Amino acid sequence: MLEEVFGTAGRLPEMIVSGMTDLQIVGEALKHEGFTQADIFERVDHLRESYMTAMRKATGNGEEFFQVLPGVRETLQAVHEHPRYRSALVTGNIEQAAYLKMELVGLAEFFDLPGAFGDESHDRRDLPALAYERIRKHLQLDLAKEQFIVIGDTPNDIDCAKHFGARALAVNTGRLYGSDDLIACNPDALLPDLSNVELVMRTLAGL
Repeated sequence: MLEEVFGTAGRLPEMIVSGMTDLQIVGEALKHEGFTQADIFERVDHLRESYMTAMRKATGNGEEFFQVLPGVRETLQAVHEHPRYRSALVTGNIEQAAYLKMELVGLAEFFDLPGAFGDESHDRRDLPALAYERIRKHLQLDLAKEQFIVIGDTPNDIDCAKHFGARALAVNTGRLYGSDDLIACNPDALLPDLSNVELVMRTLAGL
């Protein structure tokens, strides 16, 4: 995809990208090739189009590429049924890719609030504020930042929550970061996974 849009993939093959936004990944991969953030934003529409073409071709029906971890569906269902909570996607993926992943694994229905995505900023810390303003407008409510909970499995997820002023619930299911890495970022709570839905809901209630 990068080769199609920019003529090179730059440093991408050697990068560790977990927790980065898609624009950040592109920027880091290509900065030594002379491409600036402005250059990338100028081509963002082509980038999205090429990205989604490649993703649909690669993923097919999704069964070979994506696996829903234990308790995720049950947790989203419990959150959906609870009067206190609503869910939104705040992710480093570009918007179309994020929703395609959710559709392929049958989870898209749970995210009924507007979110924020990785084709909107090079900096993941910008995303919660974007989602916050959209959600306030959508619900027509004056919500406090600390009423929001960011759930994620990388240090960048915790960092973006704290930068914004939301609560951070870390989940130790990431491929590249262990519990020590997450604890070092001082999340408000840490869970090994989402398999114990009762524990997840108690943890959310305590934040």
